[in-house]
Amino acid sequence: GTLKPADVKITKIAASSFPKGAYSKVEEVLDRPVISNILMEEPILEGRLAPKGSGLGLAPTIPMGMRAVSVRVNDVAGVAGFVLPGMRVDVLVTGRPPGSEGDYTVTTLQNITVLSAGQTLQPDARGQAIQAPTVTLLATPEQAETLTLANIDGHRQLVLRNSSDQDIAKTTGRTINELY
Repeated sequence: GTLKPADVKITKIAASSFPKGAYSKVEEVLDRPVISNILMEEPILEGRLAPKGSGLGLAPTIPMGMRAVSVRVNDVAGVAGFVLPGMRVDVLVTGRPPGSEGDYTVTTLQNITVLSAGQTLQPDARGQAIQAPTVTLLATPEQAETLTLANIDGHRQLVLRNSSDQDIAKTTGRTINELY
């Protein structure tokens, strides 16, 4: 949400102790979307707020040059129930490339930040509403294209990774024949 007068308290502090990037006037922070949690009694710092007028919801949390892309995840195969905003995942896609004899799985994207995870209502084959887990990922424009393409034909699976693991693994993908 946005900061309202009741959310803010002015505190006197010595100029030498004034935190870098903090605000000195209530007017500077009112009606600005909060993009990072602010604790009670914590100074409000510049990086915690979106610019005034930048809108509500997910949009202010998307850094310049990046995109938010929602992908539907198979409830059984995926980890949608275990994914929380801020976690990092790899995206695996399984499909049958044209001209191939079997299914192929490849790690399409690695070390992608999760913006949100939740449920969305989708119609089933009979037109009845069903719940489908979706995960919204933070992606570059090129990664957004990859995710969108993978949404068309492939089956996606998210693989959780340790958030401190920044390594990009060199993988070649796997075919179904290699499993047998």
